[in-house]
Amino acid sequence: MSGFIQIYTGAGKGKTTAALGLALRAAGAGMRVFIAQFLKGRPYSEHTSLARLAPEIEIRQFGLPAFVMGKPSPEDLAAAEEGVRAVREAFASGRYGLVILDEINLLPSLGILPLETILSLMDEKPADVELVLTGRGADVRLIERADLVTEMLPLKHYYEKGVPARAGIEK
Repeated sequence: MSGFIQIYTGAGKGKTTAALGLALRAAGAGMRVFIAQFLKGRPYSEHTSLARLAPEIEIRQFGLPAFVMGKPSPEDLAAAEEGVRAVREAFASGRYGLVILDEINLLPSLGILPLETILSLMDEKPADVELVLTGRGADVRLIERADLVTEMLPLKHYYEKGVPARAGIEK
């Protein structure tokens, strides 16, 4: 099977949710899945569900519990670099048919990873691995290199009415 590169980007909700749906579908078809969550260091509801699907789906976080505000800390940079190493190990292992890099599109604009690092991960992807990159603000060079790009557009959201993030839906 030939693997492609997909990007889910845009300001609307649903990028991570779409990637997790693809992970569920892939695991159901017998594929092993590796999910690297960049920028995320807090527990989310999907971790509870995905733990039940181990070892078919492995999810690891490469972020700190706090949001990156302003200049990233050395710990933020180290967490992202650890994530890059883990992705390269996942590629080299030959165990995974789907690799998801959740929120990676944001890292260059936040000064956490150089765009060239993400482009090199795209180049290093084994031919039989499907690679998904999520996050707002995907650089045009990422988009040009991808085979499928979906932009989530916010048309209406209940956040605008003050509804906080809800367990199981947004977190």
